[in-house]
Amino acid sequence: MNPLPAAKALDNFFFEARAKILDLAAFLDRIERGDKAEEVGRDPRLAKVRRALQTLLDNGDRRAEQVQQIFSLDYDPHWEKPKPHY
Repeated sequence: MNPLPAAKALDNFFFEARAKILDLAAFLDRIERGDKAEEVGRDPRLAKVRRALQTLLDNGDRRAEQVQQIFSLDYDPHWEKPKPHY
């Protein structure tokens, strides 16, 4: 696979990334303005969002993988594959 040149990637995806960042900022603003924001501030889901944001600020080329791992469940060796219902 040939990676897209950096300048081309920036040209192609800047506005999409900007929109997603603005959406995330609005999401965080809604939480902080809401009732009982202090309680929600301790929610593990919000902690994962914060960890993911910190990961985005780190250098490296594995950020997508690292963010995916933050939001993934831990491996469960006893997990049973769902059985289809016919």
